[in-house]
Order: sequence, then structure tokens, then C-alpha cells
Amino acid sequence: MTSPDSIDLKTPLGDEVLSLHAGDLVTLTGNVYTARDEAHLRMKTDGIPFDPKGAVIYHCGPVVQNNKIVVAGPTTSARMNPLTGFVLDAGVKGLIGKGGMSPEVRDQLKDRAVYFAFTGGCANLAAARMDLQGVFFEDLGMAEAIWQIRLDHLPLVVAMDAHGGDLFAAVEKSAHEVFQRAYPTCTGTRR
Repeated sequence: MTSPDSIDLKTPLGDEVLSLHAGDLVTLTGNVYTARDEAHLRMKTDGIPFDPKGAVIYHCGPVVQNNKIVVAGPTTSARMNPLTGFVLDAGVKGLIGKGGMSPEVRDQLKDRAVYFAFTGGCANLAAARMDLQGVFFEDLGMAEAIWQIRLDHLPLVVAMDAHGGDLFAAVEKSAHEVFQRAYPTCTGTRR
């Protein structure tokens, strides 16, 4: 089930992502490529094994059995902070993951790409909207290989937009302000 207010997107993505804003609800259909730390390091040395123009990278190490995706939840995207710039330079238009990414990634996304968040702990929901299409760098093992997966309306939230909007930073700032109003004399340092 998707929200009636969500925006339907299809890969490969184009400049339509430049009009999205942090907090927008979207569904994504089409091919995406999983990649965690080892896959990013391999792509830096050996090249990107798929056409990166308009592509979406899903920070995920799925469980695959009998050529089917069993579960495919997102991994912590902050681990890919120092490994993101080169894929954006190559033309990748979207990233999917869990949790926030660094201010440096937020700057790298400006005027060219977005970062989508998918809720952690919903790996079965994600897998129900996926079909396996292929694999690259299989020698890295199941979790680290790059899996080409076809999505069918996977629900996502725009976490970082192409204008510098950052949903996670906004929530953190708001929480800090609420805390400071409730405990104005607290400095936030531990004894």
C-alpha cells in the first residue's frame, strides 16, 4: 500500500529528482543496484559494472536463495560517506539507505541527486517488492556483491534532496531545541 500523496518515480532517474524535497514520499520502480562497503571499494578500483547514468544504488546486503530475494533491508548508509562522491560523479542520481549521511554527502548531492531513506527492520516488506535480475562481483560474497534488483513501487522518503535539505539533520536540530527548552541549564556534557 502506498500513500496517495506519494510521487511515482522510475529508473533510470533524470532531472525530475531535482524538484524533490526532504520529507517527500515517493515510490520507486525499476532497476537498482545493491552496494555496501566492499562493492564501493571494488567499483573505485575496477570500475562501475553497470551504467551509472540515472542509476540508483541501494545500500543493502540482501539474502538471496534460489535466485530470489528473501530479505533486503537497508544497511547504515553513513558507512558509505567517504565512498559516495565517485558514484555521484559518474552519474548516479539516487541512493537508498538507512539513517542519515554526512554533511559532505549532502553537499555532493546538491543540484544532481537525492538520498532516499527506507525504514530499517522492514526487510521482508522490501523483498516483497523485488525481483532479482543479476549480480556483479559475486566473488565478494552474498552481502557484499552488487545485486541488480527490479523494484515494484518500493515506498521511500526523500531524506536528503538536491537543494541541501536534510530530514535527519532537521529532526536532530528540532530534538535538540526541545531538549534545551526542557532542560535549559543542561550543557549536554557528562560527568
